[in-house]
Amino acid sequence: MINNVVLMGRMTYEPELRTTTSGVSICRFQIAVDRNYTPKGEERKADFIDVIAWRQTAEFICRYFHKGSMIALTGSIQTDNFTDNNGNKRKSVTVVANEVSFCGSKAESGTTNPAFSQPAQNYSSADDSDFEEIDDDDDLPF
Repeated sequence: MINNVVLMGRMTYEPELRTTTSGVSICRFQIAVDRNYTPKGEERKADFIDVIAWRQTAEFICRYFHKGSMIALTGSIQTDNFTDNNGNKRKSVTVVANEVSFCGSKAESGTTNPAFSQPAQNYSSADDSDFEEIDDDDDLPF
């Protein structure tokens, strides 16, 4: 069986780190993911997807991501059936995040941790005499 999800979107609220009674870290959050298709004459729509992360992934998210941060994640879909307070049967759909990644700039995400900052590499100082100019005026083959 295959149950893989890949998502990229913006966090809709501040993630909150909690701990289970057995000491396992858990983080719940929601991301807004724009739909690819916009019908003519309508505004772009987004899907709001509930996500849960466990252990080190949960701690990482709560430390470095905030409301409005762009996040990319891979995980799987988990469904749960339950009965609400009114006796109605309901189903919840949640993505369980296994891996998360930063998206966007450091300033955009609000991350200012010096452990992640690296000096800018300047590749323009290479000696151009090591390279030969290619003069190719042929038409492209496609």
